Amino acid sequence: MRGLTINVIALLSAGAAVAAGPPDRPLTDPHSLASITDPAATAPPIAALFEAKSAQGADWTLDGKAVVVSANVSGRFNLWWVPLDGAAPRQLLKSDDRQTGQTVSPDGRTVVFESDHGGGEYYDLYAAPLAGGEAVDLTNTPDISETGAVFAPDGKTLAFGRKVKGEPMSNVAVMDMATHAVRVLTHEADAHFTWRVVDFTPDGTGLIADRTNFLRTEGGVYRIDLASGAATPIVAPQPGRFVAAEAVSPNGKLIAVSTDEGSEQPQAAVLELAGGETHRLAPSPWEQAPDSFSPDGRWLLFRQNVDGRTVLSLYDTRSRQVRPLVLPDGLNSGAGAGRTSFSPDSRKILIDHVSSAAPQDYWLYDLTSGALQRVTHLAPASLEAAHLPSSHLVHYASFDGTVISAFVWLPPNLKRDGTAPGVVLPHGGPTGQTLDGFNRTAEALASRGYVVIAPNPRGSTGYGKAFQAMNIEDLGGGDLQDEVYGARFLTATGYVDLRRIGITGGSYGGYMTLMAIGKTPTLWRAAVEEYGIIDWRTMLQHEDPSLQAYEKSLLGDPAENPKVYADDSPITFIRDETAPLLVLQGDNDIRVPKEEAKQIVAILQGEGRAVDAHYYPAEGHGFFKIEDQIDALTRTVDWFDRYLKP
Repeated sequence: MRGLTINVIALLSAGAAVAAGPPDRPLTDPHSLASITDPAATAPPIAALFEAKSAQGADWTLDGKAVVVSANVSGRFNLWWVPLDGAAPRQLLKSDDRQTGQTVSPDGRTVVFESDHGGGEYYDLYAAPLAGGEAVDLTNTPDISETGAVFAPDGKTLAFGRKVKGEPMSNVAVMDMATHAVRVLTHEADAHFTWRVVDFTPDGTGLIADRTNFLRTEGGVYRIDLASGAATPIVAPQPGRFVAAEAVSPNGKLIAVSTDEGSEQPQAAVLELAGGETHRLAPSPWEQAPDSFSPDGRWLLFRQNVDGRTVLSLYDTRSRQVRPLVLPDGLNSGAGAGRTSFSPDSRKILIDHVSSAAPQDYWLYDLTSGALQRVTHLAPASLEAAHLPSSHLVHYASFDGTVISAFVWLPPNLKRDGTAPGVVLPHGGPTGQTLDGFNRTAEALASRGYVVIAPNPRGSTGYGKAFQAMNIEDLGGGDLQDEVYGARFLTATGYVDLRRIGITGGSYGGYMTLMAIGKTPTLWRAAVEEYGIIDWRTMLQHEDPSLQAYEKSLLGDPAENPKVYADDSPITFIRDETAPLLVLQGDNDIRVPKEEAKQIVAILQGEGRAVDAHYYPAEGHGFFKIEDQIDALTRTVDWFDRYLKP
């Protein structure tokens, strides 16, 4: 299981040159996939899959003896105090709404975090004492979203992103922690660009921030003077060049950046403020991103996405040498929600690890010994020991020869007799990627006899700029065919019956589900769509302005491109569908408003088709309450059992 890690180590050590895109990926022989024999394999109850809890980042306490974790142990993403000596965690705060983006104050007494209301994605900033006590709403602005808080070195000032309802862009703002007075420092006039706070300069007189467009194809790095608000470009945005800052070194001399300048993939680099020189950390044909500096400034942690699996490495800022970390295969990333993933003494790294075979947990990596210590126990022992299907990374050629990467889950004890049902899982985005994590939908279906495939079609991230741009003004065109050819790959394994294939996804995956059953209706026998788009034109009328800007970057202006909007909208084709459809939707979704779901249901009911819908109150884009997650996946499995199984 360490083959991927070893190959990446060799690649980094060799200092491979940046390629035009990902390296050649040999096509997978569908018959090379084989269902394992496992007499102990069972289908766990849906609720059992959610006994493996999730976390959304952690920040270190001042003494390095504990971390403050956002986890849904209670069924909600609330803040927990997790000691590193093995003592029992304790819940710091309780709320029906999610609490994330936590950062501990420099004096170690306070944690600041963000929380929205009913999944509506308009966040307030809150502060709570770490010793215990109630949280105070610092901003209390229902029509303004404040996110990404960062403390100044002296703890007297808080910087954050500030997005006004009705505007697409975020701007940089600061708060005086004594008075809670807010000053807005940037005033973006271009609806295609947005600002993000990275960190304060070490002397506390300025901020490092980046300004990028919504597709992240153009961006630059700025220093903002705290007193005057003047923003001076360190790297000015240029068309076709993306540079975004991720971290500032403790001495203020280096900025860790992602840049695609001169390459097809974003690469991790350090920018020297003194001379403006940029150093690539370890040039690679795969996507990279920096994480954070160690408090002593010696190390910079960065990650590399190798075909949907991630590995971590250290960059020595003194020698400029790279040290790959030997970790289990899957997804590995720095877990720091605050300024750094490193411990205060720079000796350990807090790592987030998850794979198709291992639910999420946080681990400590010792820089001296390389030893791993488990910090959290988010999954019960019963689920860890369960005989669940693992993923297989495969590659197949689409209709035009484009190579598509995908993950496949095979049920155990399956006969290769062409009778099994199959399900395709399109991902969200479209500028997103299916990664090799713990996929509850795939596990629920595969453990119940479904062969599951999750493709990364054209338009996905992780495979280069050219690949990502292949579906611009062609949404539901070539990328839909990539999903269709994924279904054909399933049947080519010899396990799957072509007459028993379903499709399900959320967000853009929901859109792709609707596009699939309308535009290629004969292939699909059942579908479940979650918060998907039916009509890009009505989306523009109801969605948040930031999403309007994103949509226009993919489809252009509807007044100028009416045919593109019509050709790329499922509403044009949905009356041709024959597959029974289940619609799942959050009431407070600002990304894909529930008006989209209601249109779908009204159209299909009017056509006399098999359609059902369920709306979740106090949920937004995606379902965050455990009981709603369980209910949605239960409904999905029941729907497919009803229509895809004999």
